[in-house]
Amino acid sequence: MIRKFGLVSALALAAALGGCAAMNTPGSDSPAVIATAPVDYVRDIHSYARPEIARVNHVSLDLAADFQAQTLSGTAALDITGEPGANEIVLDVRNLDIQDVRDVAGAPLRFETGANDAILGQPLTVHFAALAPGERRRIVIRYATRPDAAALQWLTPAQTAGGQKPYMFSQGQAILTRTWVPTQDSPGIRQTWDARITAPSDLKPVMSAEAVGGGEPAGPGRTAWRFRMTNPVPPYLIAIGVGDVAFQAIDERTGVWTEPSMLHAAHDELVPTAEMVDAAERLYGPYRWGRYDLLVLPPSFPFGGMENPRLTFATPTIIAGDRSLVSLVAHELAHSWSGNLVTNATWADFWLNEGFTVYFENRIMEALYGPERALMLQSLGWGDLQSTLADLPSADTRLKLDLAGRDPDEGLTDVAYEKGAAFLRTIERVVGRERFDAWLKGYFERNAFRPMTTERFLEDIRTHLVTTKALEDQLMMDAWIYQPGMPSNWQPPVSTAFVPVDAAARAFFADKGPASAIPWAGWSTQERQRFLAWRPDSQREGADWLTEAQLADLEATLNLREEGNAEVLYSWLQIAVQHRYQPAVPTLEKFLTTMGRRKFVLPLFQSLWAEGDWGRPIATRIYAQARPGYHPVTTNSVDAVVGRP
Repeated sequence: MIRKFGLVSALALAAALGGCAAMNTPGSDSPAVIATAPVDYVRDIHSYARPEIARVNHVSLDLAADFQAQTLSGTAALDITGEPGANEIVLDVRNLDIQDVRDVAGAPLRFETGANDAILGQPLTVHFAALAPGERRRIVIRYATRPDAAALQWLTPAQTAGGQKPYMFSQGQAILTRTWVPTQDSPGIRQTWDARITAPSDLKPVMSAEAVGGGEPAGPGRTAWRFRMTNPVPPYLIAIGVGDVAFQAIDERTGVWTEPSMLHAAHDELVPTAEMVDAAERLYGPYRWGRYDLLVLPPSFPFGGMENPRLTFATPTIIAGDRSLVSLVAHELAHSWSGNLVTNATWADFWLNEGFTVYFENRIMEALYGPERALMLQSLGWGDLQSTLADLPSADTRLKLDLAGRDPDEGLTDVAYEKGAAFLRTIERVVGRERFDAWLKGYFERNAFRPMTTERFLEDIRTHLVTTKALEDQLMMDAWIYQPGMPSNWQPPVSTAFVPVDAAARAFFADKGPASAIPWAGWSTQERQRFLAWRPDSQREGADWLTEAQLADLEATLNLREEGNAEVLYSWLQIAVQHRYQPAVPTLEKFLTTMGRRKFVLPLFQSLWAEGDWGRPIATRIYAQARPGYHPVTTNSVDAVVGRP
């Protein structure tokens, strides 16, 4: 149900948001004022918050990182506004130790936590004197995280590249920020924030915000660092990393943070970032966040990348040595518009973040690397989507999801990403690129710093682009969004570059030719992925379609045991597991125990588990060894397959 602000005026809302949403001016790291429209709050089933009554507008953190206890502790000061007469606010917490809550003068406030839910955590209700019209109130929560906080991973020195110092990082999406920040943890409740973080002096905190000044002494062996985010963001984008990290600039507004031993390789790999920012701005308008830097994390980071504002968190698996996987950077950068600027109001509308971003990512890649590279990426994504559609329950193949009673992570499938992008490409194909681009640029401008629902998207596009019933019927928008599977007007992307790859795959896999005939050395990463993704049309589930001799020929000729590209190695290991190819098990074990990216880890354990008496003992043994090095985002998924050791 959609609720408007009621008696709170647009002027009061502007005050609640600090007077503005922020847009960075060219050549400056400081925000400029732009107008802010009223917000229609949508009920979020994954949050206890009631923002239509009282809401968080700003979070001010003062936290100490304790690597021995593996906790963050200190205070979160929340600036709140609400309806006149509101005398309580409901926050989201999960496994937080709440010590006390006080008003800005230090007087204690009454609070209580509700029943614990395994997915949602608990409501934290804080009571205070009734709000006057337009009043802004501050409450201060003293608390500590727990060592098992699902958003935080504490790494020992041995789990880092340098091997000498510990490391900690956060991952808040979808609803894990509540495990380290007590706030209203809903993507539709945007909040500005600032932070003071104290840490051991030989470590450096970085955050998804502007760093303010240098370090300050904070007691023996400790230093404090300050940060601020003046653009209102969804809480899942509040992010932190603390470790032995160094920085190298790419250009005046882009650069790379990572461990010193990885800095040279990471910087060289990510040099295209600066061009990507320029290309993105040419497509859909100014980049509104000041800097765009990347933090290349240790291997346990569970995602390919996380689009935290100003500081994308990235997996080291993108460091392939040949810049072949930089489309990941294009994806996270595109989120600066689709996701960070215009955000899904609830996780049922996750496709509004990811479908738009996959489309935008591909346009950046086309602008920099040409149409053929973009088509290859589209085609690979399309293949992934077909597999996903075949595996998911019908209801989960819709863009608009029903996640009632479920973890929102269950919506993070290729449907949101690839079906969403295919829908936007269908609109582009029908109305023409020029008209579509004009609409999309305007969509980002009209809805900047606002939560978005599928219904608001439809209202926007029907107002500004799809204005006739004939065009509406041709696009089949409701079928794309609300119906399962693919509508009848879909068109798969066709890459002519894959024609010889497919011929080589058929010659080897179907016609049993020698691996020496495969032109592997001249292929790009995408062509190699396509080759290894080939399957017989009539393949029965679990059926072998390669002999042991063929597998050995493929492995040796293509030197797959020494393959350093994670995408290619993953594709090979899926073939090896499906065929119960024992000689590849050491390669599989090394892969699964040296990185924790869920995109690779979860499907490989699922494939092992599907192989019954052969695969399950291998999965159990490897997981027992690998699990301590995985982030909770990954272990939560794999536990459901293999079981907790």
